[in-house]
Amino acid sequence: MDWRDQIEINLNIKGGKPVIKGTRVPVQVVVDAMAGGASLEEVTEAYAVTVEQVQACLAFTAEILREEQFLAMPG
Repeated sequence: MDWRDQIEINLNIKGGKPVIKGTRVPVQVVVDAMAGGASLEEVTEAYAVTVEQVQACLAFTAEILREEQFLAMPG
């Protein structure tokens, strides 16, 4: 699956935050819900999205994390 088929970034929608295409549902909301323990079924019902759209949100997030560099801060 290519997340680009399901996710869009448009400055006119949610200030340019990534959303599920054709909706105003931010990727962050879906990932936060899943991270918070919501089931796939709960997320699809709560936000009226498909399983494929949820998977695209997770794939998008995984790709961003693969490409991002993180610097350890002395603490």
